[in-house]
Amino acid sequence: GLEDQLLAMVVMQERPDLEEQRSAIIVGIAQMKQELKEIQERILYKLSVSEGSPLDDLEFIIMLEASKIKSDDIKTKVEAAEITQIDIDNTRSQYIPVANRGQILFFCLADLSNIDPMYQYSLEWFIKIFVSSMADTEKSEDLSQRVKTINDYFTFSLYSNVCRSLFEKHKLHFAFLMCIRILMDAKQIDPHEWHHFLAGGDPVTDLGLMI
Repeated sequence: GLEDQLLAMVVMQERPDLEEQRSAIIVGIAQMKQELKEIQERILYKLSVSEGSPLDDLEFIIMLEASKIKSDDIKTKVEAAEITQIDIDNTRSQYIPVANRGQILFFCLADLSNIDPMYQYSLEWFIKIFVSSMADTEKSEDLSQRVKTINDYFTFSLYSNVCRSLFEKHKLHFAFLMCIRILMDAKQIDPHEWHHFLAGGDPVTDLGLMI
């Protein structure tokens, strides 16, 4: 959930036009589908109260023809909007690494309370640093380079700001935690090996693995 929220913030900061268009499309599709449902309900209601053959009811035939035209128009617009939304989502997905780095580092912050209960950081404070990292970095036409620039700047900026409130002995601990989490996300550290490093191994299990 946090990653989705951060992704929306990234796209709003980097491509506000894209995020606004996406929001408008989502609302538009919902409204058109609701309108289509109402058309179908009107037809069913007319059928249920109609006396005799519906084919003899000129008003019903005219309404049915108008409803068919309107229904086809709505379906065409919905299909076009859904295709556009797919294109927008594909562009948004390129910013996922930024949102992913954000959620990784936020939970690193949350873990600091296990070291000392006084280490408490709000999501609001975190988001301010997250957003400013995009505003303060140099823009680039190369999206992959832009993503890397934001991630590097944000990681260092967050570390620098957090270290102002840490005891000296905990600064290296925090840096180590950040590095480990980033490397684990990149699949460069095996979670089982990490757990073994933290907790030690079970001699019986280790012997079984050796065999």
